[in-house]
Amino acid sequence: MNLTFLRRGLLTVCLVLSGLTMTAQTDGSLPQQVRTDFANRKAQLHNDTLFSVFSRSLTGEERDALTFLYAYMPLSDLVDHDADFYLANVRASLKARQEMPWGGKVPRREWTHFVLPIRVNNEDLDSSRIVFYDQLCDRIRGMSMADAALEVNHWCHEHVTYQPSDARTSSPLASIRTATGRCGEESTLTVAALRAIGIPARQVYTPRWAHTDDNHAWVEAWIDGRWCFMGACEPEPVLNLGWFNAPASRGMLMHTKAFGNYDGPEEVVRRTPRYTEINVIKNYAPKTGRADIQVVDEAGRPVEGATVEYKIYNYAEFFTVATKKTDAEGRSFLTAGCGDMLVWASRDGKFGFSKVTFGKDGVVTIALQYDRDHMPAGKIDMDIVPPPEHATLPPVTAAQRERNNERMAYEDSLRHAYEATFMNADRAREVALQHGYDSTEVAPLLVASKGNWRTISLFLAAQPQQNHSAAVDLLRSLSQKDLRDVTPAVLNDHLLADESQSLPDGESRKTFNAYVRCPRVSTELLTPWRGFFLKALSRDQQASFREDPSRLVDFVTRYVTVDPTCNLGGAPISPEGVWRARVADKTSRDIFFVALARTLGIPSQVDPVTGKVQMMADGKVVDVLFGAQAPVVPVKGFMKGTYKPTPSLDNPKYYTHFTISRITDSGSTSLMNYEEGEVDMGGGTTYDNLLRNGTSVEVGSYLLVSGTRLANGSVLAQLGFFRVNKDDTAQVNLEMRQAKSSLQVIGSFDSESRFTDPETGDQRSVLSVAGRGYYVLGVLGVGQEPTNHALRDISAVKTRLEQWGRKMVLLFPDREQYDKYVQRNEFRSLPSTVVYGIDTGGKILSQLRREMNLKDQTLPVFVVADSFNHVVFVSQGYTIGLGDQLLGVADKCADPSQQ
Repeated sequence: MNLTFLRRGLLTVCLVLSGLTMTAQTDGSLPQQVRTDFANRKAQLHNDTLFSVFSRSLTGEERDALTFLYAYMPLSDLVDHDADFYLANVRASLKARQEMPWGGKVPRREWTHFVLPIRVNNEDLDSSRIVFYDQLCDRIRGMSMADAALEVNHWCHEHVTYQPSDARTSSPLASIRTATGRCGEESTLTVAALRAIGIPARQVYTPRWAHTDDNHAWVEAWIDGRWCFMGACEPEPVLNLGWFNAPASRGMLMHTKAFGNYDGPEEVVRRTPRYTEINVIKNYAPKTGRADIQVVDEAGRPVEGATVEYKIYNYAEFFTVATKKTDAEGRSFLTAGCGDMLVWASRDGKFGFSKVTFGKDGVVTIALQYDRDHMPAGKIDMDIVPPPEHATLPPVTAAQRERNNERMAYEDSLRHAYEATFMNADRAREVALQHGYDSTEVAPLLVASKGNWRTISLFLAAQPQQNHSAAVDLLRSLSQKDLRDVTPAVLNDHLLADESQSLPDGESRKTFNAYVRCPRVSTELLTPWRGFFLKALSRDQQASFREDPSRLVDFVTRYVTVDPTCNLGGAPISPEGVWRARVADKTSRDIFFVALARTLGIPSQVDPVTGKVQMMADGKVVDVLFGAQAPVVPVKGFMKGTYKPTPSLDNPKYYTHFTISRITDSGSTSLMNYEEGEVDMGGGTTYDNLLRNGTSVEVGSYLLVSGTRLANGSVLAQLGFFRVNKDDTAQVNLEMRQAKSSLQVIGSFDSESRFTDPETGDQRSVLSVAGRGYYVLGVLGVGQEPTNHALRDISAVKTRLEQWGRKMVLLFPDREQYDKYVQRNEFRSLPSTVVYGIDTGGKILSQLRREMNLKDQTLPVFVVADSFNHVVFVSQGYTIGLGDQLLGVADKCADPSQQ
């Protein structure tokens, strides 16, 4: 396999496929509903140029496939990619259907909705389907459908491994180029690869876990008549197996998108003009329950058309995982795992809510009895219990496991060899100095760009001395993910930012770089929009908008028609695409405005906290209100908090321990998105920097949510409402509820158990290392996502665990995994109290599983035990917030009254 060819991402190389003629037959004529939706779409857009592909000479199959895609694709796809792109992809899909042995077995419904679409979720689109087919067709030749799916996952693992990042979803080829991706990107890549060889595939999301603070995405593949799952880029010997079997059994909702009007057997969560969202929880939870919601007004009358939001507690908020509308009788329902959700109903500014236990509660009535001026008084305590764990694991033989481990190790070596071609710190410093730049500024940028380092290096090298400062400012305005996939066209375009309106100097330079020079507005694909708009706008328009930015607001209001359904399921429309289409969803319209303003040198942004469009006028930040006569200065008040620290938690973190949401005009909630800090690490917004001394916020009504996550996954949550008035201070009492039970012995572990010292090879007992008293013992699964999360959580509370002073004995299942851990060198910030060892023969892990009655093989396993062989805490598998949970146990261990 020519990895170099693939890594370079030659996206256009296979467009020669556009000349091929396909002969494979479809299962029947195109459904009339698709033809009707296509005709309506074409009529709505009033732009025949976008549909020019249909004037070409096409086969019947090609025409049917294109009709389906054009009827349902998000507007971003329609205006940001040309006809050649879609025709090449359609012909590649038909070629795979013809050449793959299972092509004739796949029903039309599954092929249309889960093979034909190029888009998986909200990623940037590329020509990966064409490239991937060339890479995979020979590799899977002669295999069964199931074996081919497993082989594709091994291929994906060769190229990409897990790494958390921001919310924008990279394209499959961009993930290949950088060799990393978060779970949403890994699953997008794997689905794209499976579809490339004609296997129906879909990305499955649990929008939020119920038992821990995170979400996850994986892949389902249609294999010989049934849907099977696998962890993306995490190959296993068999289907329906992944590290998440156990967490998934505790899930409350898993969903996926089927583009178009899908009529499969699954429960429909939401049907839109662009896609159908379906509920696949029954594929994972051993037991589910249906909740029926009755929404009434204050007089007890049914409310039709109320919005019903089903919310899971996660990341210290009640996060909406499904939204439905009530019918004429005021009814709504959802099927979910048998645990607790908060159900929030609203209409016309009125709202009500209730905790609902799926599988237990019958019809739950929610009255719309509150509004922003009349909210619940006092604190509302709410105990949230997730579904129990009932993992089902398919059988795997020792030989299968050994062979799979050998393959994964080899695949790691291939990926590491490619990653070794990236810039390291020493080489990056040399390149920076070679081109005349400050190496302390430029070297980190080159290292962060990973497989895109040549693009960054060539861009810097091409700049004359007078452009050096601007070039570095531009690169520093980008996120790490942007550095990994930004193109030369984008860099060259945005280097030309108009500095005439705001001369960079001191603080004003910082403002200019963030709100004028920076090409990133939200989660859109970066494009060279600056030069585009300078050509599209007349000189008179440019001068007029610069003189009075309110004219720009009026222009965008009149120029762009906002259609909330036009781009559902897609990435934001590019600013150039909005200009061409003159139609956009609200998010894309907002990005379009900011791009225009920055092109003209007018500082502008989409506020990351509130989501409002803002610009700077006459030295003031003003809210942009499209359709209003002029931008307005937001009316603000103040919120200030109190908090009584506990020994284990002196400074609660936003998203971990508490969040604040604004009550909207409609009566729903909108999260205040404060700075998170580095992913999975410390930093970010806390009680100290948000509430202790107070923060200015807009006048309005707010909801404070806090929660203490217990080791069993349950949450001691609390809701509190407050009002912020103009020029006034709202007092907010943040409280973290504590478990009332004392420290309890839940099992036993022999502290004399021995492990191997990896440095000396000597046998050491846990007791001899930990000493008398409590200690933490963990067995790790190196490189696996649950272990990575656990170690990051422990690193985030390093200082407080060191203050506790007890040893943490971290064991590896074998020498190979220890060496792999040392080689990766990712977790250098663990507490100094950590001692490493090797669990020779797996004796300690076997004892833990036996004594603690652990049902499955999932790693990591952590316990808190004492030298008297008492275990007081256990955690297995995927647990976010482990560091805080250990601190809570440490607090009780230090308190004699709790023992």
